[in-house]
Amino acid sequence: MNQNLELTAKKRMHLLSGRSNPELAAEIAGHLGVDLGDPGLIDFANGEIGCQFGESIRGGDVFVIQSHTGFADGSVNDAIMEQLIMIDAARRASAKRITAVVPFYGYARQDRKAAGREPITARLLADMFRAAGAKRLVSIDLHSGQIQGFFDGPVDHLTAMPVLVEYLRSAVPSDSVMVSPDSGRVKVAERYAKHLDADVASIYKRRSKSKANEVEALGVMGDIEGKVCVIVDDMIDTAGTLVSAAERLIEHGAIDVWAACTHAVFSGPAVDRLKNSRLSRVIVTNTVPLPSEKRFDKLEVLSAAHVFARALRAVYDDSSVSEIFDGENQS
Repeated sequence: MNQNLELTAKKRMHLLSGRSNPELAAEIAGHLGVDLGDPGLIDFANGEIGCQFGESIRGGDVFVIQSHTGFADGSVNDAIMEQLIMIDAARRASAKRITAVVPFYGYARQDRKAAGREPITARLLADMFRAAGAKRLVSIDLHSGQIQGFFDGPVDHLTAMPVLVEYLRSAVPSDSVMVSPDSGRVKVAERYAKHLDADVASIYKRRSKSKANEVEALGVMGDIEGKVCVIVDDMIDTAGTLVSAAERLIEHGAIDVWAACTHAVFSGPAVDRLKNSRLSRVIVTNTVPLPSEKRFDKLEVLSAAHVFARALRAVYDDSSVSEIFDGENQS
């Protein structure tokens, strides 16, 4: 008896989220029209993390979303380990492809040896993702572009610039100035300025020779007299340098200073510093969750969920991610 057996391969997208930033993951899922899967995460009595997915992911295209930041019941290291465990579970559950989606990449500033006997932890983290089973990495506004080369596989480096530019276009005056916080970010400031038809300026810093990690002096390169300045950067951590930069811009004649950054890390004294600073607006995205105690009147939080959703759809469809940003995400 002749039987015709037709096998139809059905591609399936699975979104799974860790516990550090579930709100962003839910937004991404909403934009994609996909339900978030149940990762079955548990904490054992001794502090170890367990994981058992609530449904079969065999043959699926799995995206594991996790921001590397502390959360209610865990540290940044817990968040990283949780994501690695979920990736390992997906590999052992026969997922066809696993993509690590990292809205905020941990240890990104440890990307080189600045002195002897130091680690390059950003590279170590990339190696751990690969060893766990991730075939691809998606992140946004990495602290340095070279981190893309640390991962042994495709890396989709997104940018939050479309989100921030859209806000600034409707809010900032037409004769504003985009300010780079240091010489390494000038190209980024230039991209913002191009979209907003604005001028560009830069802050320069001289490190103290006698005190480690302290800025000895700040100066300004560019014409900012009588203008609104917007400092653009990838993250705000303790906010010390940012607040000092705002002070110096005002001293040099700026009439107002804003900050527009992707990652609101807000460590230690950051919130108090920002509240009491010369900055009148602090614009960030939701790559790092901000509890109520880290929110204040000057703060504007924008969602980057649709940027991730478009990128994940492109990865799933095997189409170009860089075309979404007209190539402006490449550095």
